[in-house]
Amino acid sequence: MSNHTSPQHNKTVFKLLLVVVGMFGFGFLLVPLYDVFCDITGINGKTNDTAAAYQHVEIDTSRLITVEFITRTNTGMPWVFRSETKKIQVHPGELKEVDFYAHNPASYDIVGQAVPSVSPGLASLYLNKTECFCFEQQPLKAGEEARMPMRFYIDPQIPEDINYFTLSYTLYDVTSNKVAMR
Repeated sequence: MSNHTSPQHNKTVFKLLLVVVGMFGFGFLLVPLYDVFCDITGINGKTNDTAAAYQHVEIDTSRLITVEFITRTNTGMPWVFRSETKKIQVHPGELKEVDFYAHNPASYDIVGQAVPSVSPGLASLYLNKTECFCFEQQPLKAGEEARMPMRFYIDPQIPEDINYFTLSYTLYDVTSNKVAMR
């Protein structure tokens, strides 16, 4: 066997290294690309996490839309977290408020952050939150509990075929992030 590498072998190694670098770059850019794709298409139900100003709009009393609320905690988050209302019927344009409950049964303080998602994703474009616990991190001391309001309205321009959607919140423990930011 010869110790000399052939030009064909060098070319193949170069191509493979190029593929590996390209795959790494694509993996690195995947999250920002996914966010842009979701913003453009409305897929994945990402909501706008800024407060909407409620200006009295014409309430469409001819339609009722059912909104279902689902809550969960991320793995390792010890909080009890739930919506006080499982489902609510809303006329488009009508301002509604729903309370969520959180309890920190741990023996240490925890900072939580709720991340919303709407299904079907198109409905997220018409959901306007005027107040939400998800806009900010929620610190709870050991043993503390809290009621957290979420006020919203549905834009009357919501398509006729959307009469039911789910608003889901996943609660994450961001305590270490909060400490690192100080």
